[in-house]
Amino acid sequence: MASTEMFSVEMRPRGQALTADAGDGKSLGALVRMNPVNAAILVAVDVLSASLGLAAGIWWANNTQEVLAPLWMLLIFVPLVIVMLGLRSSYRRTLERKVMDEFGPLETTVALASMTVLAVMIFTGVTGRPGALVSKIWICAALLMPVGRLIHALVQRNLRLHHSLVSPTLIVGNGRVAYQISERLRTSPQYGLDPVGLVSMDEPWTGSESESEFYPPLVGTPDAIEDAIRKTNAEAVIIAFSRTQDQLLTRVIRVAHQHGLRVWVVPRMFDIVGERTRVEHVGGLPLLALPHANPNGWQFSVKHVTDRVLAAFGLVLISPLFLTLMLLVRLTSPGPIFFKQERVGRDGQVFDCLKFRTMREPRASDAAFELGSGSAPGGVEGVDRRTKIGKIMRATSMDELPQFINVVKGDMSLVGPRPERPEFVELFEMQIRRYGERHRVKAGVTGWAQVNGLRGQTSIADRAEWDNYYIENWSLALDVKILLLTVLAVLKRAE
Repeated sequence: MASTEMFSVEMRPRGQALTADAGDGKSLGALVRMNPVNAAILVAVDVLSASLGLAAGIWWANNTQEVLAPLWMLLIFVPLVIVMLGLRSSYRRTLERKVMDEFGPLETTVALASMTVLAVMIFTGVTGRPGALVSKIWICAALLMPVGRLIHALVQRNLRLHHSLVSPTLIVGNGRVAYQISERLRTSPQYGLDPVGLVSMDEPWTGSESESEFYPPLVGTPDAIEDAIRKTNAEAVIIAFSRTQDQLLTRVIRVAHQHGLRVWVVPRMFDIVGERTRVEHVGGLPLLALPHANPNGWQFSVKHVTDRVLAAFGLVLISPLFLTLMLLVRLTSPGPIFFKQERVGRDGQVFDCLKFRTMREPRASDAAFELGSGSAPGGVEGVDRRTKIGKIMRATSMDELPQFINVVKGDMSLVGPRPERPEFVELFEMQIRRYGERHRVKAGVTGWAQVNGLRGQTSIADRAEWDNYYIENWSLALDVKILLLTVLAVLKRAE
């Protein structure tokens, strides 16, 4: 565990609200952020929600005249759920808890615990209809446990967004990768890490003067890591790229662990290390096994066929809305119903991307649009020419519905990188690292970048990063997740 001296109120991170002593020199916020208290809170949430599910199931069964089993048999349900979740590493600390990722393990665990209780009831000779009783407990717990996790995640995220419960973090390294980590953590406090200092042999590097605001101050060198930890009250360390020798970095990690800090290491070939990467060993030497998502493989062929079938079914399902929007566009302003624009798709192929027309025709007095530095085109470009129905369609993303036709034709996929105009593609391929790699797969109606907030005139470099992440980590489950998240993203107003 960390020493008392390390957590003295010598230099608190900005905005941290919880500073009451917890009896051993650590602040209350520090204790909540650390194991085992951090895990205990999540366990308590699960115990409460599982107990409520059990009570609701028993109440339901009692009201339907079901024969109840001995109480001890029912009470083992909650411990079974907690133990099974623990065995699945569900209480392991993560940077950001997403309820959608936890939904599958939760439901599987509730099902297994219910089946275990049912097996105990059957083998002990419980009369009546034990299956009916257990099924009611199963249903109630399956509904209430995700709600408990959702409330926990929302509270934690809200506290972190207000810079409470964020861990002071040291970044060991220098250069563009260290800057990128610092910038991401500063702009995304939901990860729970606040970069408070840079540990490096060199002065902080910045690509431009505007980037310096995201760079933490230099607080020491790797060989003086203990002083840096005490000075900043650090609770976490991220090892980025630097010219520091590996032997010294190894000592940095060991010292950090001795002080109870969490440690992350950015791998050298981080561009190709995906979620399914696993560690294997040759003797004591670790090897990273890197799975490969092949855009030319049979899995993507199945994806494309499925996309076309689902898009065709979707068009039939929304045909009343589709025809209504067509009529409104025609009646509210002169011009064509559909807006066609050349976009670049898979392997650099150009196709006509369809949208409902949302703007009036341009006039000579309209100002020319100039793209902001580092930003992608999109949203309102220049003078606002949106029609009344166009504003509604853009705010609800209904102007994108004709792209289902592009999917049926095979030009696009339901999920993939958003397509861009040819003139911008040429520019971005020269300026943005790995931008051209987005075109390994078909463009999508929605994508991983869009559901993570990168819509409209946002950073094109960030979009390229998220899009390539999607390609490297593609799976059918990820596509389903993105489609579900798209529903939530559409509820947020867009330009």
